[in-house]
Amino acid sequence: MSKNFDVVVIGGGPGGYIAAIRAAQLGFNTACIDEWKNEKGGPAPGGTCTNVGCIPSKALLQSSEHYEHASHGFAEHGIEVKGLGLNLEKMLGRKNTVVKQNNDGILYLFKKNKVAFFHGRGSFVKGDANGYEIKVAGAAEETITAKHVIVATGSNARALPGAEFDEKLILSNTGALSITEVPKKLGVIGAGVIGLEMGSVWRRLGAEVTVLEALPTFLGAVDEQIAKEAQKLLTKQGLAVNLGVKIGTIKTGKNSVSVEYTDAKGEAHTGEFDKLIISIGRTPNTIGLNAEGVGLKLDERGFIAVDGDCKTNLPNVWAVGDVVRGPMLAHKAEEEGVAVAERIAGQHGHVNFNTIPWVIYTSPEIAWVGKTEQQLKAEGVQYKAGTFPFLANGRARALGDTSGMVKFLADAKTDEILGVHIVGPMASELISEAVVAMEFRASSEDIARICHAHPSLSEATKEAALAVDKRALNF
Repeated sequence: MSKNFDVVVIGGGPGGYIAAIRAAQLGFNTACIDEWKNEKGGPAPGGTCTNVGCIPSKALLQSSEHYEHASHGFAEHGIEVKGLGLNLEKMLGRKNTVVKQNNDGILYLFKKNKVAFFHGRGSFVKGDANGYEIKVAGAAEETITAKHVIVATGSNARALPGAEFDEKLILSNTGALSITEVPKKLGVIGAGVIGLEMGSVWRRLGAEVTVLEALPTFLGAVDEQIAKEAQKLLTKQGLAVNLGVKIGTIKTGKNSVSVEYTDAKGEAHTGEFDKLIISIGRTPNTIGLNAEGVGLKLDERGFIAVDGDCKTNLPNVWAVGDVVRGPMLAHKAEEEGVAVAERIAGQHGHVNFNTIPWVIYTSPEIAWVGKTEQQLKAEGVQYKAGTFPFLANGRARALGDTSGMVKFLADAKTDEILGVHIVGPMASELISEAVVAMEFRASSEDIARICHAHPSLSEATKEAALAVDKRALNF
């Protein structure tokens, strides 16, 4: 195997492996370095997303939702379940199988696209515009060279000072996905994506879940109307969400964790939990990269400093995904990876941050793209809004899931779609129509005039677009 490459990608997560594949498709001799290991010590490319993030969390969300349907929802459909039991070991086993299938799928794609794969930790040795030496510290240490380097080393869970992760009692996303016994009482610090998704999984399986959030508002980045609806629905399900909380001392016992905190009114409390999930954000992962050794510049927050094209301060060194500015989303990383590979080839790769969709995979799901109503107000943009509830959607009624709504925001003068916000069934799939529409600078009238299949959840999207002009047909 040649050890001299046109492009070397450090990191095999969504940004890294996609960048490597696209570079190979463009004719570059490409390698990808990744150190994730499976239970047997073998390669497990896919990064946080595949191993302890997006993929396993969706597997557990699906399994736990099935369990909740069997426990509470099937009776309404005339399906009687007797002797319902939970085999958590098997549920976790299925999750692990799904992860391995994705790991193996990436290795297959590397082979198919002739990407050389190195299993180990990649770090800079030295280099300049003529090329870089990259050390791979794996089972056997070796050095490879690259004309271009793409850094895609991702991020790590942010720890709370004084409450370091032990993944037994105090859990990051990694430990939250592998709890071997349903806790009676589960504490979650942080009401963000990970906190709400993991809290939902274990609540469905029987845990009493308390969420402690420092911010005074629920899901502050989400459109306020949608966030309030989501909070109402999740609270009704049994998630106890406490806002405006100030966390004090966290102590671990032999089999429990105590959290001292004050609520929004300033009253003191002590929460006793069997497990505590801390999900207060993520930090860029540059550990062991030897950035300082080659003069790779980091910004004041520890991210690799890049320009709008993902170029670093070093010639022919690029960085994408969670390790650079912008939303920490797997699909954002993928788009940047493709764009960088194409820029190396002299093409004009492009990533539009304004049309990157966001999704929270609770039930109901929450998804959005573009501006929120509060952002438009703050910017002084004149807009029109239209909403449509799933309660009035025939397919949602048939599914037995009529919670939530679709909301359109359009420019008051031009009618261009400025944002679309959804809380409800299959919001993660429905949002794609809005992304396409916004990429083509469509108006709400365009969506309102497009024929949508009946009965389908997508009709709620059409109706919300009609509602912008106050002419919804079914509500």
